[in-house]
Amino acid sequence: MTEKNIYKKIVFIVLMISFMVYAPASAQDSGLVDLLAGRLGITKTQASGGAGSIFQVAKQNLNDQEFSSVAKAVPGIDGMMDSAPKAETGSSTLGGLSSLLGGSSKKIGGMAGLTGSFEKLGLNAGMVNQFIPIILDYVQGSGGESVMKLLKGALL
Repeated sequence: MTEKNIYKKIVFIVLMISFMVYAPASAQDSGLVDLLAGRLGITKTQASGGAGSIFQVAKQNLNDQEFSSVAKAVPGIDGMMDSAPKAETGSSTLGGLSSLLGGSSKKIGGMAGLTGSFEKLGLNAGMVNQFIPIILDYVQGSGGESVMKLLKGALL
């Protein structure tokens, strides 16, 4: 083997190692977004904004430590939350209805806010119910059943 061939192989190996170290992070960051877009036939912008809206509701209903567990299971969660439309504040009527139904006004108000966020993204309100199971499955796969249960409890 000539010195030139050895040099080429070393450069190739260094490039491959660099790619393996840096590429997975960006690929993982879009994993959930790509999954949602592919399964639901929506744009990546809609998938990111919809997921971000759902994670914002979860953050409102979880303490910091619980939400941190969810965030660790979802690479790129901050970007998704940043891409979510600004939530509208829930009305006091929702709080009153939730107490009649025995629910948390925070959860019901948050879920009601999701429909508005989804509409701003060009998605109908029924899409919320299509996002949640996909997100829960994703979180279970990446963070385990206990983290998925935390998220599910915050949303449903």
